[in-house]
Amino acid sequence: MSIRRHEILEIARREGRVLVEDLAARLGVSVQTIRRDLGELADDGRLDRVHGGAILPSSVRNIGYEQRRALNGEAKGAIAALCARAIPEDASLFLSIGTSAEAVARALLAHRNLLVVTNNINVANILTANPSCEIVLTGGALRRSDGGLVGEMTLQAIERFKVDLAVIGCSALDEDGDILDYDPQEVGVSRRIVSLARRSVLVADHTKLQRSAPVRIASLRDLAGVFTDLPFPGPLAQRCREWSTPLEVAWPDGPPPAAAAEDGGPPLAPQIER
Repeated sequence: MSIRRHEILEIARREGRVLVEDLAARLGVSVQTIRRDLGELADDGRLDRVHGGAILPSSVRNIGYEQRRALNGEAKGAIAALCARAIPEDASLFLSIGTSAEAVARALLAHRNLLVVTNNINVANILTANPSCEIVLTGGALRRSDGGLVGEMTLQAIERFKVDLAVIGCSALDEDGDILDYDPQEVGVSRRIVSLARRSVLVADHTKLQRSAPVRIASLRDLAGVFTDLPFPGPLAQRCREWSTPLEVAWPDGPPPAAAAEDGGPPLAPQIER
């Protein structure tokens, strides 16, 4: 990240909101340059764009679903492909709400003999293109903003299944290894499926480490593995090693020469055991 973008972030942290024209005057650059900087910072999840400027990402509300879908799309695709390679055919799995889960669904279109249980209407629609996949929608209250199904009916439906693997996403991941989200109802579904699945994994790009959310789903210590796009910071990578939580890094732009030494946790098996 450039020195100027670091300065913009520091101003945003002090003042809560930054304006394009004010930043251009303070930093001695053009308005167009500031707009590019804010766009890059927003793409990285460090700021949320608003009319005339940007604000710090909220810790109590999520950003819009279409904005999330566009955010870090290449990395999500690489993560999903890596996760799909670890999922065997002839398996049962749960895919949760979220754009990362949707990316995993797209990566599973060539898999054979899958049973997918989901509370995500978008995931179900994607998987209709795979004729060898049986799809079970949980039912529940429809959340129009993202096609998620939540509530007591969703939990009751989940109770009927014990899938081989649950693939969950999140809105934030903190330095203690806690997996976080915004909606208590959505979190309740994720917690329940983690408790019922034989194994559970997280799919989360690196921007989740730059955000906060108020509701805890679980700890990375509770999972069979994590699929992400860049290595975790040192302290969190060390915790994964201590917990024996495998970390699989997709490296969408290709790993640097020393990447192997930076990964946290032992690698997953080529395919997740059922």
